[in-house]
Amino acid sequence: MKKPLEKHLTLREKILENIRDAIVSGELKAGSHISEPELAERYGISRTPIREAFRQLESEGYLTVIPRRGVIVSEFSPKDIEEFYAIKSIMEGYAARRACEKLSEKDLGRLQSINNKLAELARAGDIKHFFKIHSDFHELFIKAADNEKLHELIAGLVTKFQRLRFTSLSLPGRMEVSVQEHEKIIDAFRKKDADLAEKLVRQNAEYGGQVLMCNTAPANGN
Repeated sequence: MKKPLEKHLTLREKILENIRDAIVSGELKAGSHISEPELAERYGISRTPIREAFRQLESEGYLTVIPRRGVIVSEFSPKDIEEFYAIKSIMEGYAARRACEKLSEKDLGRLQSINNKLAELARAGDIKHFFKIHSDFHELFIKAADNEKLHELIAGLVTKFQRLRFTSLSLPGRMEVSVQEHEKIIDAFRKKDADLAEKLVRQNAEYGGQVLMCNTAPANGN
């Protein structure tokens, strides 16, 4: 049995990471049950931090809590994937169009710095840090669009389907392609070409869905 960790946050993050990894790798299949008592035993802790981790993972689309049935790994159908990326592409594309005239030189420099870091992480194969910083790239131009309602809608959507985004970026070669796509988006922003920026951002989202549909089957875990 593992020793309990002193810091509650560290423990919660460890549980989150372990369950996420097991789901993305396929160790935990879609529809399979996750035992709260078993995790409590494994980590030598009470059930409270485990329940908190479950709530977080449910909000990210990894788990589904079903009354009287317990916690299961969420199942996504091809229709779920198609609809998520379609909506994401439309909203983020509109955000890119809005941001095109508003992004400052400092913003553009920040986008370039983020993408340079993403290139390093892609070469290192570090998907976990890549995913976090990849989100920072999109967050920057979405915020620059200066539309709070749009920002809230996108944030809620991508949080709910975080598992799909992570799985898509985990596919072979996907990180490198993402970096290349970002370079084209930055160039469109520099040129203040709103039509091109919108088109590229929409293509970026649509491609993420396409590769996921072609290479994985999260609905059945195969």
